[in-house]
Amino acid sequence: MTADRRTVLRTAATLAALTAGGLLTACGTGAPRRADPGALAAHPGTVDPQHTTDPAWNGGEGPPSAAPTAPAPSGEPAEPQPGGEPTPAAAKASAPSTPPPLPPLAPGTPVEVAYGPRTGRNVALTFHGSGDPKLATALLEIAEQRGAKVTVMAVGSWLDQQPQMARRILDGGHELGNHTQNHLNISAMTPDQARAEIAQCADRLQRLTGSIGRWFRPSAAQYATPMVREQARAVGYEHVLSFDVDPRDYNDPTAAELQRRVLNSARGGSVVALHMGHQCTVDALPAILDGLAKAGLKPVTASQLCA
Repeated sequence: MTADRRTVLRTAATLAALTAGGLLTACGTGAPRRADPGALAAHPGTVDPQHTTDPAWNGGEGPPSAAPTAPAPSGEPAEPQPGGEPTPAAAKASAPSTPPPLPPLAPGTPVEVAYGPRTGRNVALTFHGSGDPKLATALLEIAEQRGAKVTVMAVGSWLDQQPQMARRILDGGHELGNHTQNHLNISAMTPDQARAEIAQCADRLQRLTGSIGRWFRPSAAQYATPMVREQARAVGYEHVLSFDVDPRDYNDPTAAELQRRVLNSARGGSVVALHMGHQCTVDALPAILDGLAKAGLKPVTASQLCA
């Protein structure tokens, strides 16, 4: 193959990868979120975000767990990059360095966490990691200016295109987790397909940061089915991170409406599901953080919430 031919193919592959990134902007779209009563019943430690009568966290099974550091084999090869070559952004990614150790989780932390201790004043703002990196960076900067820590559940294909965001998130003192490789309806997949989706994202996290992170969140679903939990555990994730507050920012409400939805629903222990890649979320975040502070609530990472 001539040098000119290789150049044409490389350029076409890069353009294709960049174009595909736009499909991940609306992280909340796709199959509708649903509660899975069967999944909740199968694990006594799983908490129901609709249950509001308990004065404290409804703890469940298992001892404290440390963050895993390496994914198990997925059973399927890692997804090849377009054209067999890394994108220019990937070539510029910094060498991985091990992130600081996470705090141990409290005894009895449920397998699937939808909220933390209700008696505390901490809340976890979680962001689905996809979309325009400028918007993602703006969200992180706003949080940091106000002393807030957040948790980003990254989509693996987003990290392929924006590898610098992995270290940017951790370097800001935030937490990074796994939100599957392609953000498809994982509940409808076969076990092998679901495991590959989880493992491929874990591989990206491992290569970019030195760790697969502690948390997995299923794509296109609020709760993980028993099958999905089993596959996540096989990859190295002992805990699934759900949420009890969904302000639906992926529908692009006004900043004022988004602020109202979050502040009207969040309380001690809440896990709020937000999204990067949406201007309304950037616009609303300062007022959301100010409102949480006024209510005496402190935004912390998911691991800090459950420590």
